[in-house]
Amino acid sequence: MTDWVILVDQERDFPNADTPHKVITTRDYLARPKLFSGASRAKVVNLSRSYDYQSSGYYASLLAEARGHRIIPTVETMLELRERKLYEHALPELEHALARCAQKAKAHDDKDFELLCCFGAAQDTRFEAFGRLLFDWFRCPALRISVTVGERWRIERIRPCPLQKLQPRELRFFRDALEQHTQRSWRGPKARPVAKYSIAVLHDPHEKMPPSSPETLRHLARIGEKMAVAIEPITKKQLAELAEFDALFIRATTSIDDYTYRFARRALQEGMPVIDDPVSMIRCTNKVYLHELLQGKGIPVPPTVMLADDEDLDRAEAMLGWPMVVKDPDGSFSRGVHKVADRAALRALTGRLFEDTDLLLAQKYMPTAFDWRLGVLDGEPLFLCQYHMAKGHWQIIKHGENGAAREGSHTTVAIADAPPAVLQTGLAAARAIGSGLYGVDLKETPEGGVVVIEINDNPNLDHGVEDQVGKDEIWTKLLGWFITRIDR
Repeated sequence: MTDWVILVDQERDFPNADTPHKVITTRDYLARPKLFSGASRAKVVNLSRSYDYQSSGYYASLLAEARGHRIIPTVETMLELRERKLYEHALPELEHALARCAQKAKAHDDKDFELLCCFGAAQDTRFEAFGRLLFDWFRCPALRISVTVGERWRIERIRPCPLQKLQPRELRFFRDALEQHTQRSWRGPKARPVAKYSIAVLHDPHEKMPPSSPETLRHLARIGEKMAVAIEPITKKQLAELAEFDALFIRATTSIDDYTYRFARRALQEGMPVIDDPVSMIRCTNKVYLHELLQGKGIPVPPTVMLADDEDLDRAEAMLGWPMVVKDPDGSFSRGVHKVADRAALRALTGRLFEDTDLLLAQKYMPTAFDWRLGVLDGEPLFLCQYHMAKGHWQIIKHGENGAAREGSHTTVAIADAPPAVLQTGLAAARAIGSGLYGVDLKETPEGGVVVIEINDNPNLDHGVEDQVGKDEIWTKLLGWFITRIDR
């Protein structure tokens, strides 16, 4: 006799002859509390036909916990699986695991399907890792998962599956999974600390070049879980819900004339720590302001001429020579930055751009194989990268006419190995803006030394790129920034 006990509503549901474990009815288990007196180590698998609230199956698990027995599933699991909104917090991690399994198996399913998982084993062996994770979240003997296949695979429903609804082949799989599970020592659910803090992450699921990829946000959520921080993605439609969170982290490309600025302002009004804060957004999103600020503080910048009308073109030609770079004050991700080779090209370009802005910047063209990007958080270095120019192009990103973009490669460098001039200049520039998160772009040439090209209030942070050297330390520092301010 083993110390496992199988509960069934009727003996024929799972005959004792099919298992070495003791099989008893839920009626006997509920009515005869002395049946297991002294058996505090009993491990109970509840195979009742229904886990509905106040059903015999529900009460069997409830009393098992009261009796000190270890039960699958627990009442908490039963209640959580009643409706989607009660378990949707688990879906991002589960859907990510599902997608990874599909990618690894090179699955190309074109039809929606259902997946059966029993005791952490998936009947479709392509999804073994998903099955294990699912069992970590929901300790239930048999679960049926409805999957919608498309550009992104979605879990539409997770529901317990009674034995009576299993096909013969599925029932054989269930018995094998039960046998494998009961041969292992009892393992409690994966410890998931209760979140002490909640951070809303504003993102745009339709953005082609977001500051952080969906995978990066999932990675941040995993780090947050270890630090008792709940990471909750929100979209521009959820401004009314912002006050429900402790802090805001903006991971959509920022602009002071769209929803990102409204979210930053609302967070500030609510007294919430926010990256990016409204002041940093105002200061960083305009290149004219940055130039004046940096020049006033003696921080090196490329030779620059402010263009307000056609008369300034002569001065730009005399000071900068050809080719030169012309910048729209509000451009981002290499957009709004143009290289012109001669006076005719400059006149044509400025004539077009002056229709939308009263000021432009012209800067000396400084070709380099890469730009430095120093990530700075609260005035201290966070990461350092070399962003190489896109192949056959003079910028790190080449935007195509059809909206496609091609990026150059990257090299992540340890802060300890940073060239002193790059580190000192980058930190001085970021500290002139504020105490948030900034990405300082710098160029280094033999003739001009190190100069600041621009400061980004919304720098890229992608798992596997900017954290390639600092690893999880980058994310823990970032979350620590929020925690410190929330506690204040």
